Amino acid sequence: MPTNALSPDRYINRELSWISFNERVLSQAFDKRTPLLDQAKFSAIFSNNLDEFFMVRVASLKSQVEAGITTPSEDGKTPLEQLLTIRERLIPLLQRQQKHYSHNLRSSLHDHGVQLLDYQQLNNPQREWVDEYFKASIFPVLTPLAVDPAHPFPFVSNLSLNVAAVIRDPETGQQQFARVKVPQKNLPRFIAIPKEHSSSEPTPIHTAVPLEQLIAFNLEVLFPGMTVESHYFFRVTRDADLELRDLEADDLMLALEQGLRKRRVGGEVVRLEVPSEMPDNVVEMLMTGLAVEEEDLYRIDGPLGLDDLFGLIGLPLSHLKDKLHKGSTPAVLARTQQHLVEEGSIKPEEFESIFSVMRQQDVLLHHPYELFSTSVEEFINQAADDPQVMGIKMTLYRTSKDSPIIDALIRASENGKQVMALVELKARFDEDNNIQWARQLERCGVHVIYGVLGLKTHTKIVLVVRKEQERLRSYVHIGTGNYNSKTSKLYTDLGLLSSRPELGQDLVELFNYLTGFSKQQSFRKLLVAPVTLRKGMESLIRREIEHAREGRQGQIRAKMNSLVDPDIIALLYEASNAGVKIDLIIRGMCSLYPGCADLSENISVVSIIGQFLEHSRIFWFGNGGSPEAYIGSADWMRRNLDRRVEAVTPVEAPELLRKLEQLLELYLQDNRGAWDMKSDGSFVQRHPGECEERNSQIQLIDLWSKGLPIS
Repeated sequence: MPTNALSPDRYINRELSWISFNERVLSQAFDKRTPLLDQAKFSAIFSNNLDEFFMVRVASLKSQVEAGITTPSEDGKTPLEQLLTIRERLIPLLQRQQKHYSHNLRSSLHDHGVQLLDYQQLNNPQREWVDEYFKASIFPVLTPLAVDPAHPFPFVSNLSLNVAAVIRDPETGQQQFARVKVPQKNLPRFIAIPKEHSSSEPTPIHTAVPLEQLIAFNLEVLFPGMTVESHYFFRVTRDADLELRDLEADDLMLALEQGLRKRRVGGEVVRLEVPSEMPDNVVEMLMTGLAVEEEDLYRIDGPLGLDDLFGLIGLPLSHLKDKLHKGSTPAVLARTQQHLVEEGSIKPEEFESIFSVMRQQDVLLHHPYELFSTSVEEFINQAADDPQVMGIKMTLYRTSKDSPIIDALIRASENGKQVMALVELKARFDEDNNIQWARQLERCGVHVIYGVLGLKTHTKIVLVVRKEQERLRSYVHIGTGNYNSKTSKLYTDLGLLSSRPELGQDLVELFNYLTGFSKQQSFRKLLVAPVTLRKGMESLIRREIEHAREGRQGQIRAKMNSLVDPDIIALLYEASNAGVKIDLIIRGMCSLYPGCADLSENISVVSIIGQFLEHSRIFWFGNGGSPEAYIGSADWMRRNLDRRVEAVTPVEAPELLRKLEQLLELYLQDNRGAWDMKSDGSFVQRHPGECEERNSQIQLIDLWSKGLPIS
């Protein structure tokens, strides 16, 4: 088992590193070069990320504090110290976010015909319309709940937005408190007002008012005969992590369903957000009723729940957002598209099956620049329909709701093929979706399994077995991202299509391991967690150390989401001191200090934040002039290396290896979306200055749009 070889001053706290990542996301909203609606999007992403952070990470720390745990983290902080530092770091970020929304975003959108108005700013025709809308579409679903000795404090569900109303009985003079939940599930957060009710010149493109304000300024309808003295908004975040023991499949599904019902309302409150102007007596009532401590209270100078700014992205205003990138079919797969034959764009005699292409060469896919639909989905669709295909096996971690892949697996089963799907029920916040898919697949004859006891199956793999000339040949896809049509357009990911026998045999044995009938301890080509991945990565790093010590150049280039594993970090420090040149591209958390004398002076870290979420993992090792590269689903984190099933594959074809090298170089030369990590752990954004702007994501879009992928 790994042991922490680091002293606390050589390790950056992972929670604080995550906050630093989310700060870089928020900085995209502040950047004047970011189109206005994309500024709203990045602000929404920041808030959505923060919600999950509180529901999982902060909730975990609070549970440790309540249990009396004082064991320090790798950087020497107790759980309580971490909670206090998290709060200290977040408050100024929240203030900056609200200042940007109130003083920059709203006014700039207004200048472009998008009016986000407060209720008090509405003109008479607009106010008449929204009041009628309230009575017809909102009022019937509202349930005001009084709080008094006869009515205990009502339960407030997770992530709910609420109106706290202070009302008075004019006959008795008694003041009361009531809570009204804002119905967000079936109503938009920002209610659009028809253009004909605007008196502005020129007529705005879009005018909207917050849903909660429609309720707040119509409270007299909810409390007839009472005097509404004041109203305030508040928002609650609860512990939403599911505590699951190592259960068998049926028990696990039952436990998950019970846990999901609990999550919908939530566990203990971990955050209470209130407006800054809320009086102390109302705050105290909420804190008492919700059992909230002072450190869980966040006073906000503006609207709560800015994740709802996501709703603005759907506005048909292309000039206010990044140009939509649609991706293209990989050139090598251009003649493999069955739908083009059906449409008449390709003659039947010109069609070439995807299996024919894969027999001739490995194919490296790069999404979203190359279409997921015409590569991975085409592979699985052709496998489902090909009479020579005997079986399909794949893992499903997060997939889209209307998934063509699910349809293909069902069709394959109906076509008499042996189909096995490993559905990971414990994929956080996708558990419910995965339970539904698992049941649907089982009903349609697909053999569904739920992975290895005690481990989360995170690997992204497909195995297709095809009968050819009385022999069985394996075709594989091994990727860095989920089999998800939606996120494939938003995340950058890599995948390898191959018919190499060693990879096929490795996947055969890996799937046997996943079904529980194998104790496989070695693989031909793949590095598999928790069996060989940690040792394999450590061995590859140590090989670079040996190259450097023997006078050959040692070099490592790696790209991943997060780097927090203490033992890998300690080994990278050792490699740096041995003279190995290490370039790391880390999008999210990084617990390593780069560029420190006598520790990490040969290590550089850059983070890329852009239009797409960087999700691909690449591990490149110089190997004394004979480089090797790997791609896969794992980050350098303990959970990936020790507590999940992961698969990392070598990319051996020389031309594909060159593509990965050029891709890494493109990221490292970025001067628009890149942030350099300094030796104190802080990040500074690169700026082109007098140089030509090099935005790696835009460069990749341009290359693929011109039909000139990296080669």
